[in-house]
Amino acid sequence: MKDYFSLSFGNIKTKGLRSWLTILGIFIGIAAVVSLISLGAGLKSAVLGQFGGLAVDVLDVQNKGVGFAPPGATVIEKLNDDDLKIIENVNGVKRVIPRLIRVGKLEYNGIAGFGYGTDIPKDKENREFFYNRFELNAKEGRLLGGGDSGKVLMGNNFLDSEDFDKPFEVGKKIMVNDKEFEIVGFLEKSSNFQLNSVLFLMHNDLSKLMDSEGEYDIFAIQVEDKDNIEVVAEDITDKLRRDRNEKLGEETFTVETPLQSLSAVNDILNIVNIIVIGIAMISLVVGGVGIANTMYTSVLERTKEIGVMKAIGARNSDILWIFLIESGLLGLVGGIVGALMGLGGAMLASNLANQALGNDLFIVSVDYVLLSGAVGFSFLVGIISGVLPALQASKLNVVEALRS
Repeated sequence: MKDYFSLSFGNIKTKGLRSWLTILGIFIGIAAVVSLISLGAGLKSAVLGQFGGLAVDVLDVQNKGVGFAPPGATVIEKLNDDDLKIIENVNGVKRVIPRLIRVGKLEYNGIAGFGYGTDIPKDKENREFFYNRFELNAKEGRLLGGGDSGKVLMGNNFLDSEDFDKPFEVGKKIMVNDKEFEIVGFLEKSSNFQLNSVLFLMHNDLSKLMDSEGEYDIFAIQVEDKDNIEVVAEDITDKLRRDRNEKLGEETFTVETPLQSLSAVNDILNIVNIIVIGIAMISLVVGGVGIANTMYTSVLERTKEIGVMKAIGARNSDILWIFLIESGLLGLVGGIVGALMGLGGAMLASNLANQALGNDLFIVSVDYVLLSGAVGFSFLVGIISGVLPALQASKLNVVEALRS
C-alpha cells in the first residue's frame, strides 16, 4: 500500500499544473460548501439571537396587519380594553402587559427624522419584567422609572448616530411628535438589533402622543406554568374568537408562542441552507467530472507504462489501486485546500457583515465536524470519479499496451 501511495503521489507531482487545474473544481466546490454552511450557521445564530427576548413562559397576542408596518399600525380592528379583560380572566394567565409599538417623528438639533417608539409599563413589577425579558441595561444614564413622565430612554445606536449633526447626550432635550422629552439614558447594545434603534417612553406618554387611549398593538402574556403555555394559548384564541364572532381560520388576531416563533424561523433558515448547499454541490459534480477526465487522459498517456508494469508481474488489482489512490488524492488535496479557503472566506464575510451592521451578531465559528466531513467527502468524490478510468487501466491487455 505504501508503494501504491508513493507511485500515485509521484504521478500527481509530475503532472504539476494539470493536477492543480484538475482539483480546481473540487476545491471551489468544497470552499463553496464550507463557506455557505458556515455562513448559514452564522446567519441562523444571528437571526435566533433576535429572539433572545422570547421567554418560554411568555406568549404574544397581536392583530393581523394589512401591510408592512409595526405591529398594530395597519390593522382594521386593534386590541382594546375588552380584549385585555378577556385575556386576564383566562385560567393560567399570570400577567398581561399591553404594549404599543409606533412610528413617530424625532427632532433634534433642528433636524427631523422618523423611527420606532415603544412604551415602558408604569407598574414596577411589569416594568422589571419587561426589562428582564429583553435584557435591557443602561450603558449611560439610567432606565426609565415609574414617575418618568416627559422622559425618554434611547437605544444604543443613538450614541453613535451622525444623522443629527450633533451627538445625543443624557440630559439633552429632544422633540418626539412635536413634544419635548428629556433623555435619561442610553441602553447597552442588544443582541436584538431592532431594540438598538428604538425610543422608549412611558406608556401614558406614548399613548397620548399617538392618541391611542384604550388601544394596544401587542399583549405580552406570562403564564403561570410554562408547560401549559400551548393550552393557555388555545384558550385565549377560543375566547377572543367567540367574543369577536369570528370563524376558525378567519381570525383577525394571532396568538404566538415561543415554540411557534422559533419553529417558523428554523424552517425558513433550513430551507435557505438546503438551497445554497444544493447550489454548491453543482461545483463538486463539475470537479468530479474534471477528475474523471484527467484520469481517463492519464490512462491513455500511460498505456505503455501500464503494459510494462503488467509484464514484470503487476496484477490488475495493483493497477486498479494505483489509479484509485491517485484520483482519491486529487480529491483529498482539493478538499483540504477548499475547506481552508471556505472557512477563511466565511470568516471574512462575517467580519464585513459585522462592520456594516456595527455589531458582532454575525459569528462564524470553526466547525471541525464540518471541515473533516467536507475533506472526507471530497476524497470520496475523487475515488468515485476515478473508478471507471481505474477499471479501464486494470483491464488493459499487456501485449496491446506494450505495442501502443
